[in-house]
Amino acid sequence: MDIKKFIGEATEYDKKVALEEKKPKSWLKSVSAFANEIGGVLLFGVSNDDELVGLADVKRDSEIISEQIKQRLDPVPQTILELHREDGKDFIVLKVVAGQETPYYYVADGTRVAFVRVGNESVPADANRLRQLVLRGSGKPYDSLPSGYRFSELSFTKLRSVYKIRTGADLTDSDFISFGLVGPNGILTNAGVLLADDSPMRQSRLFCTHWNGLDKASGVMEASDDKEYSGSLVSLLQNGEEFIKNNTKKRWKKTPEGRMEFPDYPERAVLECLVNALIHRDYSDMGSEVHIDIYDDRLEIYSPGGMPDGSVVQDLDIDNVPSRRRNPVIADLFNRMNFMERRGSGFKKIKRDYVLSAHFTKAKTPKFYSTASAFFVTLYNLNYEKVADKVAGKVADKVAGKVAGKVAGKPNQTQEKLLQLLRKNPNVTTEQMAKALQMSSSGIRKNLYVLRDGGYIERVGSDKTGGWKVLK
Repeated sequence: MDIKKFIGEATEYDKKVALEEKKPKSWLKSVSAFANEIGGVLLFGVSNDDELVGLADVKRDSEIISEQIKQRLDPVPQTILELHREDGKDFIVLKVVAGQETPYYYVADGTRVAFVRVGNESVPADANRLRQLVLRGSGKPYDSLPSGYRFSELSFTKLRSVYKIRTGADLTDSDFISFGLVGPNGILTNAGVLLADDSPMRQSRLFCTHWNGLDKASGVMEASDDKEYSGSLVSLLQNGEEFIKNNTKKRWKKTPEGRMEFPDYPERAVLECLVNALIHRDYSDMGSEVHIDIYDDRLEIYSPGGMPDGSVVQDLDIDNVPSRRRNPVIADLFNRMNFMERRGSGFKKIKRDYVLSAHFTKAKTPKFYSTASAFFVTLYNLNYEKVADKVAGKVADKVAGKVAGKVAGKPNQTQEKLLQLLRKNPNVTTEQMAKALQMSSSGIRKNLYVLRDGGYIERVGSDKTGGWKVLK
C-alpha cells in the first residue's frame, strides 16, 4: 500500500488496524495532537507495517468517528473524512487540519487533556507547552501581552543609546507606546521588559562556550572560554557578537592591492543568526536560554522554540521559507534599528554570505534544523580544513590508526567500526565509542572528523539532543 498517496503533504500520521469503539481515546488523542500542531492524518484499516487490512463496516465506522470527535473534543477541530477502497478492501482516511483555536482538548470521564506530538506518539502537553497553545489560541503573541512591571520602574539606557546610534533619532517615551513596548496604562509589555537594561525576565539569558575539539569531551580542559549573560536583548546581541569575535580568528594575506582577510565565519551571517535566535525564540518557555557553542570546525546556535507555524525547517526549501514572526513587537523594533529586514530573507542571506566567501565549499553550507520546541543553526568554520591539513601532514595518530586529513578511498578498519556503531545508535557518545573500540577519546574525535570531511557522516542537531547521520 502506498501510504504517501493518501497522506498527501502531511508529515504526521498514525495507522489503526481497526476502530476501537470502547477505547476512543486511543485514536482521539492523535486527533487532538494533530489539531494542536501542524495537522496530520489517521488511517483506519491499515496495520503498522503498511498492510491494508480493511474495515468490515466502513460506513458505520465513519459515523462513529465523526460522532466521537464532536462529543469528546473541545473545541471541535476541522477534519476531512474520506472513504476509500483498494484491492477490494475498505478503509478510512481522516485528515485533521492544524487548528487556530488551540488548545484542542480530549474531554471524557472527568478529564480534560490537550495532546501534542513527541516523535511519533501523542502525549499530554506539559505545563509549558499548554501555555504556548493557550497563547496561540488567543491570537496574541507573547511579546505583546502586558507584564507585571511599570515603565517607570525600569531603565532603558542601552536601548536608547543603540537606537540613537543606528537610526540617528531619539527614542522618546511616546515611541515606547507607539512601538508596543508600553501600554496606555503605563504597564510594560513583555517586549518592553525584555528590552530593559536589567531585564528581570529569567529566560532572557545567553550561554556561550568555546569548546576544545569537535565535541563536548569530558575532562578538565574541555572548554577554553565560558560566559553567561543576562539583561536587555540589545545587550545580549552585543555580548554574543563580542564572544564570537574573541573566540574565532580572522586570517589574512597580502595582495598587490593591499590586505585580504579570511574570517572563520562571515560576520553578516553570524549577526543574522544571532538576531534570529534572540528575536524569534519562544520566550514563554521560562526555563530556557539561547546557547552559542563554538568548536574547532563549527559554530552552533540553539534557541528555544521551533518554527512558529509548527513546520520543521529541514523539510522546507530554505530559499523560500515564508516569513512568520513569533515576536512581532520585538521584530519590528529591531527592524527599525536596521538589525533585520521585514521580509523573510534571513536563511537566504546566511547561505549567500557563505557562498560568496573565500574557501567556501558545498560541505560548508550552513545547516538549519528544528523540532517542535527547538531551533538549531550550524555554521561551519571556513578555514578549518586548511589548518587541519597542516596538522594531519605532521602528526600520525597511533591510536586512531594512521588518520589522514581526508578519507582516501574506503574508510579504514577503525572507521568502518565507527560507522557500524553510528548506524546502530546515532546518539552514541564519544566516550561510549572510545570504550567500545578501546581507543582514546581524541583518537575517536579525529576519526569522526575524517569521516565527516570525507562525506560519510554529518552531525544533525546539537550535542545535547542531536546525533550522527551516516550518509554512505
